[in-house]
Amino acid sequence: MLHPVIRLMIPYKEKLQSMPMRPIQALILSLSFVLPASPALTNDPAKERYVKSTLGLYDIATFDVYTDRQNVHIIAGGRQSQNDTALTLRYKRSIDGGHSWTMPVTISAQLPAINAKRGNDVQLAAHGNQIVALMQAKTSLPGIGPMMCLYSEDSGLTWKYGANPAEDNDGSQAHIDLVADKAGIFHAVWLEDPEENGYQSLRYSRSEDGGKSWNQLKTIDDSTCSCCWNTIVNSPLNHLNVLYRNMSPRDMAMVQSTDQGVTWQQLGAVGDFKWQLNGCPHVGGGASYVTGGATHWLHGLVWTGIQEKAGLYHLVSSDHGSTWSEPLRLSVTGMNGDIAHHGRHLVAAWNEMNPSGMSISLATITENGTTWNKPIQLTPGENAATQPRLTATASGVLVVWTEKPAKQTSQLAWKLIKPEKYATPLKENPPH
Repeated sequence: MLHPVIRLMIPYKEKLQSMPMRPIQALILSLSFVLPASPALTNDPAKERYVKSTLGLYDIATFDVYTDRQNVHIIAGGRQSQNDTALTLRYKRSIDGGHSWTMPVTISAQLPAINAKRGNDVQLAAHGNQIVALMQAKTSLPGIGPMMCLYSEDSGLTWKYGANPAEDNDGSQAHIDLVADKAGIFHAVWLEDPEENGYQSLRYSRSEDGGKSWNQLKTIDDSTCSCCWNTIVNSPLNHLNVLYRNMSPRDMAMVQSTDQGVTWQQLGAVGDFKWQLNGCPHVGGGASYVTGGATHWLHGLVWTGIQEKAGLYHLVSSDHGSTWSEPLRLSVTGMNGDIAHHGRHLVAAWNEMNPSGMSISLATITENGTTWNKPIQLTPGENAATQPRLTATASGVLVVWTEKPAKQTSQLAWKLIKPEKYATPLKENPPH
């Protein structure tokens, strides 16, 4: 008979690939890859368990998550031992909307050292069996290195090198984002300064062959904030929208292409706070489309540090980012937010400072609603959770983050939520 503690862990182990396995091997894998977290299951969704794992690595330094139809893909990087200086990349996927997962696959391509961390994460996109991953390589200079591309044509089983989207292997490209459109074209954006102006610019390129080669290299803004992450989304009309932090003022801004990246148009600020800052806050934003009838609603989540208005804000546009609603503040002390949509519900998640540390908070709003539900705390502050990512799946919204409790290594954590369970309305909207 199994030890009682072991028995509790087994329901939360990841679904293994179909292959013969001895009972003791399965037991070891369940202990190595997935640990239950948080209090026991209750009727309170905020107190339900979530899953955390190192994917068999010593720790997790970076990750990305991406949904392509019913499939959910995760790539993560971490050290194999405490003394390692290089990151190992592992990949896994779910074919049932995030309920169960394949065993992590080590990306076995001979990789150079990777310069990836939260805020400058490895990036992933997928279309059918094609998967593309982009990341920054590490050099002898801190934070400096060219972008590199890996691609898979067999759903992540094997990986090969692709071309650098920036076409400059002697330069430095960082703060990358990546999306695949309905036709299977992969679109990438990043920051770089090849002209050595002393500030970064926002660049774009696309791949029509699954990451093997790239074309349409463009500069879409020649002056941006230097170290805030970028977000690229594809609209229901197959238009590209990029959310990024501008140079002056230091507000979030949007640029759009309606012809698959050939030409770009500036749309202006997303939250016109007119924040003047001589520095970089290291905080990007989130964006997500919702279709209601004949209207495609673009939702944005942005953060500003401007005095007396600092906080995390939600905005919505009914014209693909040309104009925006008045910013609605979700949290005074929240930051590092992301946003996604499932069914009739919009979900936002962010980092929240509290007396015990840094936690993940989550709030929902119904489609066409005007009042956000009361935020709930997903993680205890002492777990030091950071930078949640959201992706809508067939089963709900998957919230993924990293956390590092005291005296423990950093781990990947995730929770698949049903947005309708988090519907406790606020008495009034948060201040804005």
